[in-house]
Amino acid sequence: QVQLVESGGGLVQPGGSLRLSCAASGSIFSIPVMGWYRQAPGKSRELVATITSGGSANYADSVKGRFTISRDGAKNMVYLQMNSLKPEDTAVYYCNARLGWAVYSPECWGQGTQTTVSS
Repeated sequence: QVQLVESGGGLVQPGGSLRLSCAASGSIFSIPVMGWYRQAPGKSRELVATITSGGSANYADSVKGRFTISRDGAKNMVYLQMNSLKPEDTAVYYCNARLGWAVYSPECWGQGTQTTVSS
């Protein structure tokens, strides 16, 4: 198991940018998939982006071209750079670690960080 702590959320105007950070309590080198999910009020949690240990990234259609996920194995950090933010990006953003390659592998979650996009 690994502990995950998110930071970097806040209030930003439409069109603005934020960078979310996820600090892991241990090495992430061997963790196959790290990702970011979000949950808006009244909605289910949804995938935002994932990145494999080899650096392959995958994005939800709604954030492609605006968000960039990255991971730094040396620092045990995962980042989500969010640009051109829209009000519909408002949500609690969660960091996720999938501990195996199978879809139903054990997972770890952070506590979430609120991002609000509003003028």
